[in-house]
Amino acid sequence: MAPQLAWIGLGNMGRGICKNLVAKGNLDKPLILHNRTKARAEELSARLGSDKTQVVDSVRDAVKSADIVFICLGDDPAVYAAVDEILQEDVRGKLIVDCSTVHPDTTESLEQRITAQGADFVGMPVFGAPPVAEAGGLICVTAGRREAVEKVRPYTKGVMARENIEFVDQSASKATLLKVIGNTFVLQMVEALAEGHTLAEKTGLGVENLHRWIEVLFPGPYAAYSSRMLAGDYYQREEPLFQVDLARKDAGHALDLARKSGTRLPAVEVGDAHLVKVKEHLGKKGDLPSIYGAVRQESGLKFENRD
Repeated sequence: MAPQLAWIGLGNMGRGICKNLVAKGNLDKPLILHNRTKARAEELSARLGSDKTQVVDSVRDAVKSADIVFICLGDDPAVYAAVDEILQEDVRGKLIVDCSTVHPDTTESLEQRITAQGADFVGMPVFGAPPVAEAGGLICVTAGRREAVEKVRPYTKGVMARENIEFVDQSASKATLLKVIGNTFVLQMVEALAEGHTLAEKTGLGVENLHRWIEVLFPGPYAAYSSRMLAGDYYQREEPLFQVDLARKDAGHALDLARKSGTRLPAVEVGDAHLVKVKEHLGKKGDLPSIYGAVRQESGLKFENRD
């Protein structure tokens, strides 16, 4: 008999992951869904099938009958609040899996609190944008006790993910430490693309010529972000794929880790400064690749490249 799964948090990552859990997770019971805005959970349930999902009103309702509880929320305070509610239930024998991108100190604190109440805990942040989550192509990073990691494995590679990176019998915080450091690579990639396209336009090379080179030498994420920039997608979306506040949160975690470990991340500092400009220009519609607009402005061009 398969365990009962519950999912807390249906942002643009959680919705795609839940779709794949229902389609490919070999569940024999409806996937329990909870979201702060209930309408979003009801919309997803209707799309996935009301016989395959069950919408509940509260975090505690999600936890009561679940064996494995996944959390996927936007920031550290939201995760802390959810865990506060989770621990109001009897969690002995349950497994709590946090897919959120949070500070490693947060993960360490959660692991201590949850395991002290008799539950297991796995840190499992994921790499990949919302379309990748929808396609089941994420990279899952799992860390925790061997037995706990093994319980999660049937729902990762081949279901929500194309690959797993496992830190078995290591602190759950190792997973979020990799996620935070890994996201600095993504930020610097976007910064390099923004600067390169701006220079290509200003020097007369042309952004399309640069893009052709990017597609040949850097297929994958580089080419995908480059395409979004050139299409004007970086300022046109109603729902950003990597919302500016979340991008700044991740950069802030990385900069905090750098300060505490006695190092610096000057490239991350530059990217974060551009994200501040993105927020000023686009507000909550700001997206990670909107950095392109900020770099364009600094160079005397319009923020928007298609208007």
